Amino acid sequence: MERILIAEDDRNTREGLVELLSDEGYEVTGVTDGEQAYETARKRHFDVLLTDMKMPRVNGLNLIKRVTGTSPETSIIMMTAFATVETAVKAMRDGAFSYLTKPLKMEELLAAIQGALQEKQNRRRMEASPKSSSIPDPDIIGESEQIKGIFERVEKVARANTTVLLLGESGTGKSLIARAIHAKSFRRDRPFVDVSCASIPEGLLESELFGTEKGAYTGALNTTRKGYFERAADGTIFLDEIGEISGSVQVKLLRVLQERRFERLGGTEQLHIDVRVIAATNRNLEDAVAEGRYRQDLYYRLNVIPIVVPPLRDHRDDIPPLIDYFIRKYTEENGLGDKCISDDALEICMGYDWPGNIREVENAIESAVVLSDGERILPGHLPNLTHAPAIVSNTGPVQGTLKDTRGQAEKLLIQQALRESGGNRTKAAEALGVTVRTIQYKIKKYDL
Repeated sequence: MERILIAEDDRNTREGLVELLSDEGYEVTGVTDGEQAYETARKRHFDVLLTDMKMPRVNGLNLIKRVTGTSPETSIIMMTAFATVETAVKAMRDGAFSYLTKPLKMEELLAAIQGALQEKQNRRRMEASPKSSSIPDPDIIGESEQIKGIFERVEKVARANTTVLLLGESGTGKSLIARAIHAKSFRRDRPFVDVSCASIPEGLLESELFGTEKGAYTGALNTTRKGYFERAADGTIFLDEIGEISGSVQVKLLRVLQERRFERLGGTEQLHIDVRVIAATNRNLEDAVAEGRYRQDLYYRLNVIPIVVPPLRDHRDDIPPLIDYFIRKYTEENGLGDKCISDDALEICMGYDWPGNIREVENAIESAVVLSDGERILPGHLPNLTHAPAIVSNTGPVQGTLKDTRGQAEKLLIQQALRESGGNRTKAAEALGVTVRTIQYKIKKYDL
């Protein structure tokens, strides 16, 4: 019989939950505050801790930190009012399995508890299995401080089971980072399912993600078809370009993240699923939420652990090792002899801003490897890298309309002022003769 500990200072809520969960077959203990919950959890093992956010003596956040430190096997579910949902997300970053908003719905509560217990069972089973991986450890190339920081974050995140949101421009390597998290996690021997949400027509995305029952709609196959979530069972699903999904898919995805269950399109059976979600986007979801195009509750669920992947122009030191890696890769694939890049060609690459980021570097080097006759890649073998990039470098030519060049120059000045001030916005504003509010606005405008 699984044991559940309830920390809730409201007597009616606490006693009601104890009675309801006892009727469901759980062994339930109720306490009145966080301090009592911590002491109880120290003396006896509990499978699940269900805790309120606001309590006397020790609040829910502090309780989560203390219990995860002394009883890491206990899965924690936070109960909170919607007004404090950002705090609930912080709780998940500190180790909570999930959170529920008040007033509680019994169906959602039971689904969350079942999901927490199932995830615990799967973790134990997978960690006991041989230490092999269903996918190779991806090649994330880079020696800069930014990339080292991402390496460290991947190592920490991989050990948890929390939802991760990868943020960054197209072509920065978000898919590789998602694969690295999976390869280092306890789910490494289970499927990794990569879904490009933007490449699937809007009318088909729901059925592709969640599957269809036979005869679900006119033209549907006469067989039940599993969706991507079912195919990723016990593993990881990577939802790329998550900012492109429609409102109806947002609602269903939110339910999966909250309750770990869904129905196939045209079906009524509740399917429980244990799967880790990693999402990625090149859009500003906060702006989309403010404009009413994206659900705030879904954004909070996705943004539990954000990892910002920087554009290549912000870590230029990684361009040479990336070029060397792609030269080796495409000489081997094409059966060519050893090649290297000339100093002149490398200088051109270092001075270019690569608006397509790592993907653009790869395409350029693949082309250069094939076109070069000798052992060295020369400037003439590179594609045209002198056209106006998305962001003009300090050494590159200034091109475009007057409005474009004015914005480019303004961005460069702000970047320089921020570098010289060590990131201090007040000092940067003083150096440029503007207000701090103006600097903050420009930082957001130019996505600095």
